[in-house]
Amino acid sequence: MLVQNSLGKILKQRRAMIPLTLHELAAKSGVSAPYIGRIEKGNRFPSASVLRKIAKPLGFDEGELFTLAGYLSPQASTTENKTGIGRLDPYVARILAQESVNVQHAVVGILSILSSLAKSVKKE
Repeated sequence: MLVQNSLGKILKQRRAMIPLTLHELAAKSGVSAPYIGRIEKGNRFPSASVLRKIAKPLGFDEGELFTLAGYLSPQASTTENKTGIGRLDPYVARILAQESVNVQHAVVGILSILSSLAKSVKKE
């Protein structure tokens, strides 16, 4: 999976730039070092709850990391700061974090479509 491999590389590069060891990141995030290592190698894809836990220690904004992982569209991320559109409601994000990655992708895709439809109707 292309997103999975590139996300792992991005996370590893960011961790190395800070610099943090796997064990330091694990201690700060509450995610096990072996699991983070598997994410970095592209063997595992993190759920939304794992992304949320590792975002701050790696210096990422949650929305930025969700976009890199494919949970949010890049377009939504760029409009987020200007209009507030594209942000995942905290309640929805918490509930979604309990679901499988496939369900998370499907729901975020549906929300993106609904947001686009709402924008096009608003323009008319």
